Amino acid sequence: MDLVFDRRGDGPPLVLLHGIGHRRQAWDPVMDALAKERDVIAVDLPGFGGSPPLPAGTPYTVGATIGILTDFFDRLDLGRPHIAGNSLGGLFALEAADRGLVSSATALSPAGFYNARELAFAAATLRASRRAAALPEALMARLADSPRRRRVMFGMIYGRPDRMDFATLAADARALRSCPGFEPTLRAGRRVRFRGSCADVPVTIAWGVNDRLLRMAQAVRAQRTLPNARFIWLEGCGHVPMWDDPELVARVLLEGSDHPLRDADRAVRAEV
Repeated sequence: MDLVFDRRGDGPPLVLLHGIGHRRQAWDPVMDALAKERDVIAVDLPGFGGSPPLPAGTPYTVGATIGILTDFFDRLDLGRPHIAGNSLGGLFALEAADRGLVSSATALSPAGFYNARELAFAAATLRASRRAAALPEALMARLADSPRRRRVMFGMIYGRPDRMDFATLAADARALRSCPGFEPTLRAGRRVRFRGSCADVPVTIAWGVNDRLLRMAQAVRAQRTLPNARFIWLEGCGHVPMWDDPELVARVLLEGSDHPLRDADRAVRAEV
């Protein structure tokens, strides 16, 4: 499957995965800083952004997506890259780490640590956001002209939407309302919880203090599930922290991926 991606920089490979309804451009604020030290690959997941949906009849399960990502790593000769993800992408990053497919994993407010009530709240909020994204852009622009209204409109996702330009917010809204992977992914997620250990892979979990979608109780649950992971609170950040504090997030990603490649990875690169 041909996934759409942006790639820049030089150094150890670092693959970036966005959340449900989002797109690879979610990582734009940190790409330049990361590319100074990493070979950075920001990917549109299947059914999101510019990537095609999964083939008809293929369920949007964790296993299906991990299989596609594994093929993607092979096609780009990445060996076992470092990986980072936000929300749904954070869950995929942890699953890849638990299966030994990556050299390190950094998860920003990862999905998979909710209880049934918390999941229902998140799903309802995301569906409401998708309905709101269908507003005509001219009306959306007028409503978002006020910083206070912009915080009301986008504050469930971003901690500081008043600092973002409207063109970015409008493009996010278009991606959210048009992505064919949204509903099947959300439905499949009802049965998903992360229960791995990532025993042999360095893991960093970072959580926005102002995350209103996946709240603090889930961060605590993540710490209990992965007690050996490095845990960081992201002050002033919401659910998608890359736009709230790019400098902080870039530093967390670089530190989280500051691990040597395994011997097997070196061998793969030597052959290439």
